[in-house]
Amino acid sequence: MVRDYLILGAGPAGLQLAALLERDGRDYVVLERGSGPGTFFTRFPRHRQLISINKVNTGYTDPERALRMDWNSLLTDDPELLFTRYSERYFPAADDMVRYLRDFATRTGVRVRYDTAVERISRDGDGFLARDTTGRTFRARRLVVATGVSLPHVPDIPGIERTERYDAFDTDPASFTNQRVLVLGKGNSAFETADALMEKAAVIHVAGPHSLKLAWKTHFVGHLRAVNNNFLDSYQLKSQNAVLDGTVEAIEQRPDGGYRVEFRYARTTERLRELHYDRVIVCTGFRFDATPFAADCRPALTIDDRFPAQTSAYESVNVPGLYFAGTLTQQRDFKRSTNGFIHGFRYGTRALHRVLGARHHATPWPSRTLPATPEAVADALVERVNRSSGLWQQFGFLGDVATVHDDHTRYAEEVPLDYVTDGGLGPAAHRFVIDLEYGPDHDHVDPFDVTVPRVRENDPEHAMDATYLHPVVRYYRDGGLAGTHHLAENLENDWDIPAVHRQPLAAFVKSCLG
Repeated sequence: MVRDYLILGAGPAGLQLAALLERDGRDYVVLERGSGPGTFFTRFPRHRQLISINKVNTGYTDPERALRMDWNSLLTDDPELLFTRYSERYFPAADDMVRYLRDFATRTGVRVRYDTAVERISRDGDGFLARDTTGRTFRARRLVVATGVSLPHVPDIPGIERTERYDAFDTDPASFTNQRVLVLGKGNSAFETADALMEKAAVIHVAGPHSLKLAWKTHFVGHLRAVNNNFLDSYQLKSQNAVLDGTVEAIEQRPDGGYRVEFRYARTTERLRELHYDRVIVCTGFRFDATPFAADCRPALTIDDRFPAQTSAYESVNVPGLYFAGTLTQQRDFKRSTNGFIHGFRYGTRALHRVLGARHHATPWPSRTLPATPEAVADALVERVNRSSGLWQQFGFLGDVATVHDDHTRYAEEVPLDYVTDGGLGPAAHRFVIDLEYGPDHDHVDPFDVTVPRVRENDPEHAMDATYLHPVVRYYRDGGLAGTHHLAENLENDWDIPAVHRQPLAAFVKSCLG
């Protein structure tokens, strides 16, 4: 039997895509190596607290706007399938996510084969053949990989194989009592680990070659979050802990079981320093596992071979018919937007579903018809940018598209910006695209420094200089960028003041259309 779609992985992305395919009556099956959905969350994060926001009390009555503050729910029309019904904690427990995904799979009726570990993927004519560890085979015309980054990303350091890894070390803080500990990495997993050990370990050093980046400054939620940065207090207030800037050159295990580490500081010109620790834990992230793919369909990799390289349609750049969903799609916006996280890739997965519909089922990207007047176009753009959760969560990546014809306008929602410019929606004489963006130098500004001048709120004359999140409208004439309009920033993200937002935008649209 040859199916239309084979989905690998029953995590959040695999379930999201499967639920959309199930709703539309498509031919698909999901293969999951675990005994249930969301196996990743049964192990990670290791200290069992999510850092994805779960804000139950928003004051909103509009469920679409509420999703802006709900980073864990998948997209569904079922009001019972909101993660906010599973926990009231702002940073919920990982076990709550496991319960939620199990219920999502059950209530949506998605077709999943559990305990099915795929070990080999090869070409099968124009499609794909997947073989599991028991010898069973599955065929499909198209393959969607939603397995996440399942392998540890381990730096090439002599002796690192003798250390402990984030995915396997004993997380009981008592086992670190009165010990000197080195944590390699400067991401959330590293600081999550260091924070958990502070009450028991004697000394903790967190080390990495690059400058520490804080999410509240960069606006990238994968950088160090405040919920994990208590360790920085203990460093700056001289409490036996430290953040080391530099590279580990070699790790040698001593006869007594401890470690001798050769370390080169980034801030000085001194020679290698010799540091000693009782334990070394490697928390340097994860990467995509490409080993199951045969040579005839092995996807090209990028970003230190950590992710599959993809087109704007989430398709492999070198293997037609091979698509990706979920955190693997962060290759498209690496460390800039939110494709690496549920609150981002749930919309990316829906966009992939629409791409597949347009390409393989004669189902154009969903759109609605509006009048071809500047006021109608401006009003639609303003109304959507003030309500949409997809544009809010996938800032700088998804946009709404208004294509103006002689007698009507077609309005499409939440389209990947690169997909538009690559021609995914077809040619158009007049097209307006709106998204939400931070200013180009937003990550160079300390948002808490009162001495730094800021653009005034609700100031349309200087809207293009804003560093904070605000709507940007671009006009394309015959596929080429022909004009850009910034809507003034607003403290409460309310871009709906007639004289400040709507009227200037309508004037811009009118001038573009002549």
